[in-house]
Amino acid sequence: MVQVQVAEGVLEGELVHNEFGGSYYSFKGIPYAEPPVGDLRFQPPRPPKPWKGVRIAKNFGQICFQVHILIKTPPQGSEDCLYLNVYTPDLIPYDPLPVMFWIHGGAYVCGSGNDDNFGPEYLVKFGVIIVTINYRLEALGFLCLDTEEIPGNAGMKDQVAALKWVKANISNFGGDPNNVTIFGQSAGGSSVGYHLISPMSKGLFKRAIVQSGTATCWWSRSFEPRTTALALAKKLGFNSADDKALNKYFKHIHPKHLVDIDLSVILSTEVIEKYKIVFGVVDEKQFGKNERFFFGDLFDILQNGIHEGVEVVTGYTADEGILNMSIKYDYERIIEQANKYVEFFAPKHLIMNSLISEQIKASKRIKDFYFNDQTIARSDWRQLSKYFTMEMYVFDILNWVKTNCTKNKIYFYKFNCKSNRNVMALQTGLKKLIPDQQVVAHSDDLPYIFTSKIIGKVDMCSEEYKMINNVTKLWTNFARDGNPTPNDSLGVKWMPYKIKEQNYLNIDSKLEMETAPDDDQVKFWEELYKEYLPRFVYKEL
Repeated sequence: MVQVQVAEGVLEGELVHNEFGGSYYSFKGIPYAEPPVGDLRFQPPRPPKPWKGVRIAKNFGQICFQVHILIKTPPQGSEDCLYLNVYTPDLIPYDPLPVMFWIHGGAYVCGSGNDDNFGPEYLVKFGVIIVTINYRLEALGFLCLDTEEIPGNAGMKDQVAALKWVKANISNFGGDPNNVTIFGQSAGGSSVGYHLISPMSKGLFKRAIVQSGTATCWWSRSFEPRTTALALAKKLGFNSADDKALNKYFKHIHPKHLVDIDLSVILSTEVIEKYKIVFGVVDEKQFGKNERFFFGDLFDILQNGIHEGVEVVTGYTADEGILNMSIKYDYERIIEQANKYVEFFAPKHLIMNSLISEQIKASKRIKDFYFNDQTIARSDWRQLSKYFTMEMYVFDILNWVKTNCTKNKIYFYKFNCKSNRNVMALQTGLKKLIPDQQVVAHSDDLPYIFTSKIIGKVDMCSEEYKMINNVTKLWTNFARDGNPTPNDSLGVKWMPYKIKEQNYLNIDSKLEMETAPDDDQVKFWEELYKEYLPRFVYKEL
C-alpha cells in the first residue's frame, strides 16, 4: 500500500515496475481544483475541496471535453476534468528531487496528461518527478466576452492552479517545490511562453523548456475574442449582444456545442485553409480585484523581458510545417489557394496588423523566395513545408529567443532525430503525399521524451533508444541544475544562445553544436518584418 498525505487528504497510489530501469510510484487523477461546472464554467478555477478517508489514485481523471483536432472523434471527456498525475522515483529521497511539470499541446483544442502519449518511464528513471495535467480546452477554456463572467484565459488559469498545487504539495512526493521545470510542446510550448511573462505564474517555477511554439506565435492568441464569441453565439442560433443574456446562454448550453468549432470572423480565415485556429490567450480586461493571467501588448511586455533568472531550453523540429498538409487540411485545396490568391503567403501577423496592399506585396516576395514566383505543384511539398515551418513556428521562436537571450540564459536546439518513432506523417495521412520520405514533423519529438501506448515499445538495444536516452538526459540534466550537458557529458557541450554566435544544438543520432539555423530563411523573414512590421521583430540594442 502506497499512501501520501496532501493538503486535501490522503492519496493511495501504486508502485510500478519501470522496464527501462528501476521503479516509480504512480498517483493518478488527483484533483487540483474544484470541477468547473455550472456557474463555475468559464470562471477561474477554485481550490479543490478536501475529502474524507483515502482517495484511490490509480486511475486517470476524465479528460477535458474535446474533439481531436486531427482525427475527428465524437465529443469525449467531461467538464469535470481538472486533474493531474504525479510519478516519482522516490517518496523519501536523501535530497528533494527536481520536478518536471508537463503541459500538453493540441492547439488549445484537444489532448490530456494521460499516458496514451505521455508515459513517464523514459524521464523518471533519471531521478526526476514528472507531473502531467489536464486543463480546459477550446471554448470551455478560452472563450472570452470581455466580461467578469467570461473573462477569458480559463485554461491558462487552470495551469496556474495546477502549478500552485504542485508548489504546495510536491514535497510530500519527495519533490523540491523550489526546483520546478515547466515544459510543453506546441500549444503547451506557447503556454510555457506565456507563463514566462504572466504575473500569476511568477515564482511558481525555476526553469522552462519551450518546444515548437511560444507566446509570439500568431496561433497562440485569440483574434478579436469578443467578436469571435458573438459570432459563435450567432452561429448557434442566439442573436444577442447583451452581456447578461450571452453569459446565461453560454453557461447553460450543452458542452458539445462548445467543441469542434469551425468559425471565422474575417474573410481570410474563412477562405484560406491555413488559418483554422480559433481560440487562444487573450488580453484580459480588469474586473475588480480579479487576477489577470495576461494583459497588455505582448511585444511591449517582451521588451522588458521574461521572468528574471529563469533558464530556458527552446527549439523546433526540422519539418514543423509539413503538418499543414495533413488530413486536417485539403492539400490539393491549399495548392489551389496558393496559386489563386495573391495574399496567400502573407504571414498571419501581417493579416491582423497591416493593409491589404502590404499583405499582397509581402506575399509576392515570399512566393518568389520559396518558388521563384512559379506555379506551385503537388510535388512542391518540401518548399511549402519550409514556408509553413517558418511562418508558424521558427521565425517567431527565434525572434523570441533573440529578444530574451541577453537577460536570460537560453539554450537553443533544432530537432532532427529520425526513426520508427517519427509517426506523425503516418498518423495524419501525410505518407500518401510523401511515401518514400522520412521527416521530423511537428510533434515527432514527443516519442523521444515520453513512452507512448499508441506507438508501442522500443528495443533498448536500438539506435532509436540511444536517441531517446540522449534527449531525456538533456532534458533531465537541465531540470536538475540548469545545465543540459554537465561535464561535457553526451560528448558535447551545449552552449547558450548568443546574438553574435547564434549557437544551437543539432539533436540528431549524434549531438553537435552548430550556428545560425536556417539562416538564409531567417534573414529573409527578418528583412520582410523590418519593412512591414518593424515592431514585431527583434531590435538589437
